Amino acid sequence: MKNLIIVSDKNKKSETIKIKVLKKIQNSQFKNRKMIIVIGGDGFMLQTLKKYYKYKKPFYGINSGDYGFLMNKFNEKKILKNLSKTDSIKISPLQMVVKNKFNKVKKSIAINEISILRQSRQAASISIRSGSKHIIKKLRGDGLLVCTPAGSTAYNLSVHGPILNLNSNKLAISPVSPFRPRRWKGKIVSNKSKILIKNLNPKKRPISSVADNVEVRNAVDIRISENKNITFNLLYNKNKSIEKKIKIEQLRKEFGKS
Repeated sequence: MKNLIIVSDKNKKSETIKIKVLKKIQNSQFKNRKMIIVIGGDGFMLQTLKKYYKYKKPFYGINSGDYGFLMNKFNEKKILKNLSKTDSIKISPLQMVVKNKFNKVKKSIAINEISILRQSRQAASISIRSGSKHIIKKLRGDGLLVCTPAGSTAYNLSVHGPILNLNSNKLAISPVSPFRPRRWKGKIVSNKSKILIKNLNPKKRPISSVADNVEVRNAVDIRISENKNITFNLLYNKNKSIEKKIKIEQLRKEFGKS
């Protein structure tokens, strides 16, 4: 497999940026650099990380979507400079192991979060344990999120979950529209935790488990832990790393800015 790989989402903006990047690097030293350049939004980056992580190359994202939290801003004039001077962040994903009501087991990884969501008009009824200890014996509501520090500013932030520093060695467990106990705000746990989520009433209150964009319906037991055997190496423009983006979001939340 060649050293430099460029992949882009299938839309006009991404393809236009790809053409411009190819022209810039065609006669440069970057032809032989070990790197995967990803052009798209956060969702496309998540798909690409899962597809290419086995090649053990760093990923440099160029945003052609909306917010692009995992991506870098495209600057045609400075693209070579930005590619040569980068900060590196290493993150590990969550591992989801789900057993459904037919006793079939599905495994998947999640870079941002694993979402446990009701799949009918009935609220979910679930228990949450960390190892042998109950975090909560019965949670009734729309669902639950378990997120990584990198994912704590995504869906987790939208449900008013805590923002985690990248080096915190923590995971956030956040309820989605809790009905009982109504005032439960969730819990921050160690990234070494082995989390078990159990559907307490799978017949009447079915739930689905979603690892980023992979869904398993009619889930009965969901086991979640950090997968240290997988590491993603993300590259960012100098002084504009994901750590700074997280700090900006923390300040916005602290002062109530949207």
